[in-house]
Amino acid sequence: MASKQQPQDASEYPEKGVKITKSITIDRPVDELYAFWHDETNLPAIFGSVESVQVTGDTKHWMVTLPGGMKTEFDLEIYTDVPNEVISWRSLEGSDLQNAGSVRFRPAPANRGTEVQLTVQFIPPAGVIGQAVVKLFGEVPQQYIGQYLREFKQQMETGEIATIDGQTSGREEKVEAQK
Repeated sequence: MASKQQPQDASEYPEKGVKITKSITIDRPVDELYAFWHDETNLPAIFGSVESVQVTGDTKHWMVTLPGGMKTEFDLEIYTDVPNEVISWRSLEGSDLQNAGSVRFRPAPANRGTEVQLTVQFIPPAGVIGQAVVKLFGEVPQQYIGQYLREFKQQMETGEIATIDGQTSGREEKVEAQK
């Protein structure tokens, strides 16, 4: 069972890696959002890079596709779980991708839903080379986290994630007549 500690933020790797914090307001109650997130098997539905999450006791095994198509796996543990407030995690020793994170849930002002704050910290795989790749991509990790939060919002408010799959571009196709 996850320990019940004071709410924590992701700060496992203070001097290394990449740390991203993004927030969004979702028009759903705190307890509903917490319950969805608390069941890790729901997360592949909103995190496009997560292929699967397998839960075995207190350990969660994640299979993830990183930008550029590189696949990796890691095990993590939940070390803070305060219902309807915060869930914090960190990867276990020996994981391919060292990472930590937290998701916080707070009632939004004026009874307008819930503020969700996601903090993710990771050390890119491949050490110095991986960090150089992250610098080359610039804002890409921040864009991914922002997109995941927007998709979480869509899923929770509408029951689905809007896509353009199967949609036409709206551009006129020019077809030459065959003679």
